[in-house]
Amino acid sequence: MELKTNPETKCEKYRDNSLQGREAFSDWGKYSMTKKIKSEIDAFIDYFGQLGGMNALLPSLARFAENGFDTAANGNLPRWLEALDELPDISGACEVTLDSPTPSVAFADPAPTASNEFEDTLRKILQKFHPWRKGPFNLFGVEIDAEWRSNLKWERLRSRISPLRGRVILDVGCGNGYYGLRMAGEGAAAIVGIDNGLGAATQFQALNKYFKAANLAVFPASIDDLPESLELFDTVFSMGMLYHRKKPLEHLERLRSFLKPCGECVLETIVVDGGPDDCLVPPGRYARMRNIYYIPTVKLIKKWLKSSGFDKIKVVDVSPTTTDEQRSTPWMTYNSLSDFLDPNDDSKTIEGHPAPKRAIISARKK
Repeated sequence: MELKTNPETKCEKYRDNSLQGREAFSDWGKYSMTKKIKSEIDAFIDYFGQLGGMNALLPSLARFAENGFDTAANGNLPRWLEALDELPDISGACEVTLDSPTPSVAFADPAPTASNEFEDTLRKILQKFHPWRKGPFNLFGVEIDAEWRSNLKWERLRSRISPLRGRVILDVGCGNGYYGLRMAGEGAAAIVGIDNGLGAATQFQALNKYFKAANLAVFPASIDDLPESLELFDTVFSMGMLYHRKKPLEHLERLRSFLKPCGECVLETIVVDGGPDDCLVPPGRYARMRNIYYIPTVKLIKKWLKSSGFDKIKVVDVSPTTTDEQRSTPWMTYNSLSDFLDPNDDSKTIEGHPAPKRAIISARKK
């Protein structure tokens, strides 16, 4: 389907007219950039609705957009919105590259704004969205070297899952949209990203001011906010989410409910070694992370997927997380993986658990 965007689209029939919704939007609406964000989100919702059979999700997407950017929910949001306002507008043609380890935007022709002064200004504004967890990106020569070299994970899975061209995708816990941009680069028809981190959602808005990926949107929401049994998506991604769920089987069943018959789930999670009934349940933190409930073995995940209604379960990759892939950088200056491992034995976390190892597993909805 040809992408059609209409900046005048209002999607008012889907919007939450509650007092909470009106107050939330009026608060963040005082920033000039938000008018453009609202227009782009409306255009995405309009486009998504044109794909056919998507009506069950449209009210939720409109509600996420309306109520999600609530300055009361995160004290950092006002400064992020101000930074969005400060981002320079670009005139003239640009070259966008998404099918690359580093998604990039560059001037199509030499331009007066393509100067060291311009790069310095853009870098300083983008730094205001610190910390950058996922990347890398390149915006007009400014390299955003994020904590995670997310391209490494993407390369491990991209050729071993169903081709994404023409598919409608849900990315649960999408972060700032790095993987969504790579999915767009693979030719996906539409990508709905959800992440309950407002920092991630505003980073995406900063990125998409220049990438202009009209078939991708990141909504500030969690999987629990989605309607049940949608059966709308060809592919559902859940990367780095399973170990944060108190009820992992319920999480897998919800992922399955979002898929069309024979749709594919791509699951990425921390795992431990062991048999089909083994699972690490950290009594406190794991690698200094809070809210880590269950770290299963690959064999147990396969067992869970089968009991949740999946078949054609395939282990795509199992790799230890290294300090080459996850590390502190000028774009994420907080502690990272090397600070979370035992300084005398990097095969263990600081708490004495097995060091992070991540598995990517694909499965088909029966």
